[in-house]
Amino acid sequence: MNKVILVGKAAAGKDHMRKILSGRGFQYGISYTTRPPREGEIDGKDYHFLGLQKFKSYIEEDKFIEWEEVYAGNFYGTLKTEIERIWKERRNVIFDMDVKGGIYLKKYFGDKALAIFVKVPSI
Repeated sequence: MNKVILVGKAAAGKDHMRKILSGRGFQYGISYTTRPPREGEIDGKDYHFLGLQKFKSYIEEDKFIEWEEVYAGNFYGTLKTEIERIWKERRNVIFDMDVKGGIYLKKYFGDKALAIFVKVPSI
């Protein structure tokens, strides 16, 4: 198993779980997005930040393994080359994404990926 997909809604704890696993043989598959960086986010570490036109050109060139318009005008996706880069380093890839993206990746990889749904704990 060299692919783990952490799936869940925003603030469910996916990012925290990903950071724990990242030091244990897993490498984060950094997503691309058209939204602006939030305070403290670093391009190339948290996300790769792209303009809308560049993102759409990547869609047309079939460079994404998955992509989605998550919020109006804000696209997110994972480049095929990002996954290939991690595999070349002989590391396991871990994804942190919303439900739609996670479902797509699970269908794409099938039994070769483990999908973990992270649910927000109740009060």
